[in-house]
Amino acid sequence: MSTATGKPATPASSALYGRAQRVIPGGVNSPVRAMRQIGRDPIFIASGAGAQVRDVDGNAYIDWVCSWGPLILGHGNPQVRHAINRAAALGSSFGAPTEGEVLLAEQVAERMPAVEMLRMTSSGTEASMSAIRLARAVTGRDKLLKFSGAYHGHVDGLLVQAGSGLATQGIPSSPGVPAAVAQATVTVPWNDADALDEALGAHEFAAVLVELVPANMGVVPAEPGYLARLGAAARRNGALLVADEVITGFRVAPGGAQELYGLAPDLTVLGKVIGGGLPAAAYGGRREHMRHVAPAGDVYQAGTLSGNPLAVAAGLATLEQLDHAAYRRLAELTERLAVGLREAAASAGRQMRVQSVTGLVTPFFTGAEVTDYAAAAACDQAAYAAFCRGLLARGVYPPPSQFEAWFLSLAHSERDIELTVEAAAEVLAELAA
Repeated sequence: MSTATGKPATPASSALYGRAQRVIPGGVNSPVRAMRQIGRDPIFIASGAGAQVRDVDGNAYIDWVCSWGPLILGHGNPQVRHAINRAAALGSSFGAPTEGEVLLAEQVAERMPAVEMLRMTSSGTEASMSAIRLARAVTGRDKLLKFSGAYHGHVDGLLVQAGSGLATQGIPSSPGVPAAVAQATVTVPWNDADALDEALGAHEFAAVLVELVPANMGVVPAEPGYLARLGAAARRNGALLVADEVITGFRVAPGGAQELYGLAPDLTVLGKVIGGGLPAAAYGGRREHMRHVAPAGDVYQAGTLSGNPLAVAAGLATLEQLDHAAYRRLAELTERLAVGLREAAASAGRQMRVQSVTGLVTPFFTGAEVTDYAAAAACDQAAYAAFCRGLLARGVYPPPSQFEAWFLSLAHSERDIELTVEAAAEVLAELAA
């Protein structure tokens, strides 16, 4: 097992990390994987099954990352695996339309009434970028409004007060982003109605981008009435409301967060669950808007692997298993984990705020409610880092960043939660000593 502090005592992971740093920037292909935020080297994963992953040294962990959200059914779900194998036997890529793309688009449209038409991409970043281009074309405007701490992918104009890995690393924006591009984005604090009204009164926006449940500053739900106010204000402004459901789409409810909160966005960005663990994302919306996308219209977007048959098959096999009973079960597991973590903190005398929606949990080391990015950033991140190291030492794999959500899956069991809460209680007691 890895040690509770410092670098892991895992020879194979350490050796792989050394090799990786010579040929991959930072040794990883996405920054948060480096685990620098929690003060240790990364763990290299060899396999996953159900709710567990196993590293290259043979250590097993209860997995609360689940590939950062796609694996809502857990690792190696038999139906998903069978669908991928069946699709692969027919061909891995064609660069031409397939029936699976049509079936998936129909499934999404059935679950999300606001998505009448859908265009597939290969990543959430690509889908966000394409939705923004479409919004600008439809409105004839350039400016964007986003919320502090929200992360919509590494799109140039959106790397302004972004959350997720950027928040953890303390990078307000990225070098290489032209100043003129960044200046087209206006940022306001989340859950601040006055700031929202002021911004929408002062600018004409092409789009208002919103994570309906922000989960890249940790899970920070909207205050009652805020999303309805946001939607009405965007329409008065003439901006398109773009709902980023890369994380929440098909995770928090059958029709995503827009179903949960009764919102009808103009455009929706999807990812993660829609690909069932394979690279897939999409953007969609009302037919009147989506008909502007080439070749139906003149807003260009293309992708060699868009609608990849393996990813489409995995997405369809995943959605087929996500019925109302599945979401009830996921909600029960989420509540059990959140309550267990709260009780563990209370028993240890540690201040911890645990916030959650179905399928998503974040423990914040603070005694105050976390309502925006500033409050999330003010939490005790050193304590969270120590908490993560202690959990990893006990066979529990949490997101190695305060600003990422914990992802539950239907493969998790009550026993997985019990073991996680027991491990958390031990670590919290050590931290309180």
